[in-house]
Amino acid sequence: MERISLIMDKTTREMVMSEKTLARFSKLGELSFNDGCGQNKALKNATVAITSWGNTTLDAAALNEAPELRLVCHAAGSVKPIVSDELWNRGIRVTSSNAPLGMGVAETALGFTISASKNFYALNENISKGGWNEGKENIRELYDLRVGVVGFGWAGRHYAELMRNFLVDVVVYDPFMSADAIREAGAEKVEFEELLRTCDIVSVHAPSLPETFHMFNAGTLGLMKKDAVLINTARGALIDEQALAAHMRAGNLKYACLDVTDPEPPAADSPLRSIPNVILTPHLAGLSQNGLRRIGHHVCEEIERFLSGERMIAEVTRDMLAKMA
Repeated sequence: MERISLIMDKTTREMVMSEKTLARFSKLGELSFNDGCGQNKALKNATVAITSWGNTTLDAAALNEAPELRLVCHAAGSVKPIVSDELWNRGIRVTSSNAPLGMGVAETALGFTISASKNFYALNENISKGGWNEGKENIRELYDLRVGVVGFGWAGRHYAELMRNFLVDVVVYDPFMSADAIREAGAEKVEFEELLRTCDIVSVHAPSLPETFHMFNAGTLGLMKKDAVLINTARGALIDEQALAAHMRAGNLKYACLDVTDPEPPAADSPLRSIPNVILTPHLAGLSQNGLRRIGHHVCEEIERFLSGERMIAEVTRDMLAKMA
């Protein structure tokens, strides 16, 4: 029988695991929990470990507690806080929860896409001031538009999939993805500059890496259509916020919808707080509240796939880390 150790703390476990999911886990093996005993002791003799936010690196000292460990399922996003060379060297496989988290991000980006295109924000402001029809001339339906996706990881792919419900053309910039893989997902691979020049909506899903720092700056923002919508549900550091503020104040872009900023929260005197068509939300695009329990459901399915010899959908390898946030 498998020995499955949930080594996240009790508070995190209750956040990402429903009772229904825990009951499903119990059918896969013997469960143990970290209810105050500490990460390493909770790991003792496990064959499968489930980590999450708050867990630290699984180094040699930790892994020596579980010499038969074969799989680590990370019930959170990036696995970088928990993996180590020792883990990879022992041949332990790793899977993340970027897939369900990406779904939440993509769905938030879809919400921004619809609300900005339909001009909800300006219309609401006008109505709150006693108006009614002012701004309706700026409504755009999701029809015959060109939608650009920057970054084609879990969130970017799911966003592109959601866009297939509308009669729009989807193009993708991602230097790590092949044109064939993007074409199979129903989109077209293009260069960054072409995407910016031609798209009506640009949704950002790239990781925060040295190569992506301030990829949206005065020069690249200047390539975008004046009536385009920019959506960022990825990381704030991808956008030069001073350049964006200047660009918006000059009357460019229909909306900039930002769920992430750099820093978070934005400074009290950040110019982004006072520009009417800059829409800010408090980093809510990933799963939250009841949605976080999608993670436990996903982890359970990954373990089931692993135990049955099927391909895990969110496996992470050492080679993949350099391209991931």
